[in-house]
Amino acid sequence: MINELLINLVNSLLGAGKRTARGNQAYPCPFCNHHKPKLEINFTENKKGNNPWHCWVCNKQGKTLNSLFKQVKATPTQFSELKKLVKTGSEVQEVIVETSLDLPKEMKSLIDNNDIIARHARAYLKSRNINIDDIIKYNINYCDNGRYANMVIIPSYDAYGNLNYFTGRSFQKDPYVKYRNPEVSRDIIPFELFINWDSPLVLCEGPFDAIAIKRNAIPLLGKNIQQSLMKKIVSSTVKKIYLALDTDAMKQALKFAEYFMNQGKEIYLVDLEGKDPSDLGFAHFTKLIQNTYPLSQYDLMERKLQMI
Repeated sequence: MINELLINLVNSLLGAGKRTARGNQAYPCPFCNHHKPKLEINFTENKKGNNPWHCWVCNKQGKTLNSLFKQVKATPTQFSELKKLVKTGSEVQEVIVETSLDLPKEMKSLIDNNDIIARHARAYLKSRNINIDDIIKYNINYCDNGRYANMVIIPSYDAYGNLNYFTGRSFQKDPYVKYRNPEVSRDIIPFELFINWDSPLVLCEGPFDAIAIKRNAIPLLGKNIQQSLMKKIVSSTVKKIYLALDTDAMKQALKFAEYFMNQGKEIYLVDLEGKDPSDLGFAHFTKLIQNTYPLSQYDLMERKLQMI
């Protein structure tokens, strides 16, 4: 049986589909941008509860709508709607795990509000090289009262659009409390919703850094790599990893570099020139990456000796 609500949801993501002779729906492919609708989706679930999809031009394909939604950067709201409509196939069961984490109830939109506090919040984000497009993409909001008063709220979502963490950061000058985060485990993969595991990966310390450099970046929420992220990187097809950590985290960076190199990854240590990536901005950070060379075993040993 075909779920019309599911078709309507996919239409909101890819545009109106066209019924094919096989009874599937065909859409313009967002991967190859062919002028004809060549991305075909089977909305009649198979025995495993999956909805396979395939582009007849570029051969991009997947078994579930979850994988498609992730690759075309669906919004958290679209992921939430998808969870309500898909059945529990083997991959989908992982999606339906509920979390007790909620965003602050006092949170307000930075797009829909223009009061003085919202303007202060946007000005602060601009000073961190975060623009309106970033605010929309990462669903950044603010609070003007409550526990997170005068803070911007940066959510993190897993691969299926579930909230798995958020960061509260004060936008006041010289605040008594700079950061306020939820009391939940950090053993997650921050910003996973936006990560392409087939492309070079940048590991940095904070969410502002990951957003401002506008690359395939994961914030560590500190200086250590949690187990969930470590396992995911090792098992992924990522070949190149850029470590963009502060100078005071060089010892940890070298430890991570050695581990990943032993797993067959190509490692680059980015010299941040004593600044945060969010202070450098996209253009300057891009130049630093372009001037960074793969770390050899000899380089690694030499750097480790310098730390003694």
